[in-house]
Amino acid sequence: MADIIDIDAAVIGAGPAGLMAAEQLAQAGARVTVFDGMGAPARKFLLAGRGGLNLTHSEAMPDFLTRYGAAQAWLTPAIEAFGPQQLRAWADELGQPTFVGSSGRVFPVAMKASPLLRAWLRRLDALGVQLRLRHRWTGWDGDGRLSFDTPEGPRRFAAGATVLALGGASWPRLGSDGSWSDLLAAEGITIAPLQPANCGFVAQWSALFADKYQGAPLKNVALSFGTRTVRGEAVITRDGIEGGAIYAISAALRDAVLAEGEARLSIALRPDLPAGDLAARLAKPKGKQSLSTYLRKAAGLSQAGIGLLQEAAHGSGVALATLSADRLAALINAVPVRLVGTAPIARAISTAGGIAWGEIDADYMLRKLPGVFAAGEMLDWEAPTGGYLLTACFATGWAAGQGAAKYLG
Repeated sequence: MADIIDIDAAVIGAGPAGLMAAEQLAQAGARVTVFDGMGAPARKFLLAGRGGLNLTHSEAMPDFLTRYGAAQAWLTPAIEAFGPQQLRAWADELGQPTFVGSSGRVFPVAMKASPLLRAWLRRLDALGVQLRLRHRWTGWDGDGRLSFDTPEGPRRFAAGATVLALGGASWPRLGSDGSWSDLLAAEGITIAPLQPANCGFVAQWSALFADKYQGAPLKNVALSFGTRTVRGEAVITRDGIEGGAIYAISAALRDAVLAEGEARLSIALRPDLPAGDLAARLAKPKGKQSLSTYLRKAAGLSQAGIGLLQEAAHGSGVALATLSADRLAALINAVPVRLVGTAPIARAISTAGGIAWGEIDADYMLRKLPGVFAAGEMLDWEAPTGGYLLTACFATGWAAGQGAAKYLG
């Protein structure tokens, strides 16, 4: 086996959380090596920025923090220390200014992740940070040294401090496969089961509906589940439904599916039309028009919306054409969809579950493994899309890097 290499600090995982931790450590004077199992850094970050990198959100901080649900209290100190304003200033220092979009979301002017990542890697290189790619972490040896599988064979490193930032278990082909959970569980660390977050759901469509409408969007709809109602868009998939509005309530839907085996989603296809106005439009004579044409003209429904109505009527054993104007109007703005499962975690945008908060201290160090810190999606938190995910990854990476630098003295 190759000689053991001594380093001040190891960061395992070259995503936003890991690179931010490395930056904090290097600025504190540590010799930092970043390890990643892939052949290039920040693969998932680059994919997220392909259609316009949603870096953070301009929402007022009190509201911003509520997006983290049960993890709000734990995440608040890190996000208050390195939150949306600090993140935007950091990007600006890298020559990548940002702007606030009409939805309140914050994007780099370049609208891509690659220019930001290139500038960041140049800064890290100038700080002396070394990047070792295709180094897959396999745990610790009997003397507490970090072990890696590499193309040249096994390698071991003795680090004064280690920051783990290996991501969750979504998009495993980009590097975050959740395999670290077994390594940490073997060390006595409590791991909440990894589950899909910001994910799609299985709806068991009829074959006819799935064949005709897979990939079709549902625009300007309102989705309701329990006490939550979200406006936005969704997309019909062959197996179910996904999209931004679905992701916003995916945590509650997922928990219901896991607890009860199903969740009943309600979709309003014309949420801006009061029931009385919609019923009045539908009370007008149909004449020789087909039902589909009539619904498109009288109610302003899309073909996918009409198909969804027909699917719901078929599922309940009712002929859509036999409904009164009042009942049809009610159905249009409360289409029931029975969800019976989540889409696979590999296709989810992010991951829920991970290292239990009780396992780390205020500096993000694992209590049972002194000198080992954790950040990003490895920790047990989740958030909706809209910049909240990335902000928490950057913030926890900043906090873990600060904690590791403090540990090194």
